[in-house]
Amino acid sequence: MVLFPKFALHKTSAQYALIIAAAILSACAAPPAQNTSLTSKAKSASKPLTQMISAANPHAAKTGQTILQNGGSAIDAAIAAQLVLTLVEPQSSGIGGGAFLMHYNAKTGSIQSFDGRETAPKSSHSKMFLRKDGNKKKFYEAAVGGSSVGVPGLLRMLELAHKQHGTLPWKDLFQPAIQMAKAGFEISPRLAGLIAKDKYLKTFNQTRAYFYDVNNMPKPEGTLLKNPKLAESLRLIASGGADTFYTGLIANEIVDTVNEASQNPGGMTTDDMEGYQAKDRPPACMPYRVWLVCGMGPPSSGGLTTLQILGLLQRFDLGKMKPFGAKAVHLVMEASRLAFADRNTYMADSDFIPVPTLGLLDPAYLDLRSKQISPTKAGGRRSPGMPRLQAELKYAPSLNEHGLSTTHLSVVDKIGNAVSMTSSIENAFGSRMMSGGFMLNNQLTDFSFTPSKNGAPIANRAEPGKRPRSSMSPTLVFDGSGSLVMAIGSPGGSRIIGYVVKTLIAALDWGMDMDAAIDAPYFINRNGTTDLEKGSRLEALKPTLEAMGHKVKLISNASGLHGIRTTPQGLDGGADKRREGIVLGD
Repeated sequence: MVLFPKFALHKTSAQYALIIAAAILSACAAPPAQNTSLTSKAKSASKPLTQMISAANPHAAKTGQTILQNGGSAIDAAIAAQLVLTLVEPQSSGIGGGAFLMHYNAKTGSIQSFDGRETAPKSSHSKMFLRKDGNKKKFYEAAVGGSSVGVPGLLRMLELAHKQHGTLPWKDLFQPAIQMAKAGFEISPRLAGLIAKDKYLKTFNQTRAYFYDVNNMPKPEGTLLKNPKLAESLRLIASGGADTFYTGLIANEIVDTVNEASQNPGGMTTDDMEGYQAKDRPPACMPYRVWLVCGMGPPSSGGLTTLQILGLLQRFDLGKMKPFGAKAVHLVMEASRLAFADRNTYMADSDFIPVPTLGLLDPAYLDLRSKQISPTKAGGRRSPGMPRLQAELKYAPSLNEHGLSTTHLSVVDKIGNAVSMTSSIENAFGSRMMSGGFMLNNQLTDFSFTPSKNGAPIANRAEPGKRPRSSMSPTLVFDGSGSLVMAIGSPGGSRIIGYVVKTLIAALDWGMDMDAAIDAPYFINRNGTTDLEKGSRLEALKPTLEAMGHKVKLISNASGLHGIRTTPQGLDGGADKRREGIVLGD
């Protein structure tokens, strides 16, 4: 019999407790994974690694490592690394955007999820991304400019988490980013490539002056890029706290930048900025075989959809199947179709929409849905199910999630506290507008561009104060004794969910170490085509999967998985070689 600990799910409602208890009872009968051998790099280390950070840029990882070495907590390291990412990875995330953060407190067993997702200004409305003729705008027609900018949530969220779990002073966490912004950093190959190919960075004066030289040419790899404006913004926030960002000079400049944009001016106000609140929400947790997997609930769809996919696969013994073989890939794709059908219909900001979380994770519901999966034949496009307590919503379309922005970092400190945080400004370089030395997000284009279909409202339509649906999937995994097993996550738009699921299955069912699980080829189905990583060994599966009824597409989107797992020999980290991150540990 598999026994799970009584995790302290912070501020978890009775309903969440019931669904977790029901899922545990169901999982007790589930077979354990068969392939549990580990080939961890930590085994060959001279001494076990007891603290670690995996982040999407070497500067950020080194900053986080220094914070850990100086006695900082996992939260401290995550904050300092994220502030550096604001500078060195401006295409992906920053204080002008938002984030979701999962935290594990090793002393108390508390699992928390922090919501720093952007909110829509009061001026927003359900038809804001429609043209005058009623047709929806094209993505870049809507994303570039002021009207796509949501009220940034990152700093309020980081401050909330720091007050509860920080060890070092708030102001000390800003110093590395401030000093680097003053001294400058060399433009990396990835950043240089994205600057060179972006069609919209020249649209606004501040952005053009920052990323282009005096001859109006994109600054190349190796250019020393200084950002004194960001250094000054960070200095103010370091001394005055997040309030300094949401009121006063910085907030006024953000509002002016949004409202005076030469393209798509917005309607954000200083009241919108001052009124932003980060939230400490209940995590979404469910057993998967002998593990407990926890992720973000709404307004992210990442946690629920990931858990649904795993739940739909419970009755299939993936551990006995060939890793990344046609049979296993087929089953994961079929489970993904069913989960995405529910995601696109029922998941949105739960402060506005009655998301049927209990029903979506009900083991009986997932078992019933799982019976629609044939081991040998693709089921085609799936319809949403009828979960218990379902919302009265009929349809929600897929989003224009481009996934070139967004970043993920994972941290474990010496005490065993863990952070899994995914942060974003949505599209690469966000709205293409800068304010105070940082990029402003375009997260409002994560809302559905159309408010209804066939007379039924769409769950993820834009509304004042609402948080757009996300696919960010920061995830924590635990074993039956309550010990941390893994912290993982990725950028990638709605494909994030597939990247994370692939890695979880590779590590848990197939016993791969963290690096191997991250580097393994991805395969994704969002209730449409079965997407296989182009240039990987999975290309060889194309004829077999097509014979099973899959419409196969080869794609080359770059995931950015960064994860840490625990082993008897110490911590084992991985950084996605498709991007430029690294893992550092002591």
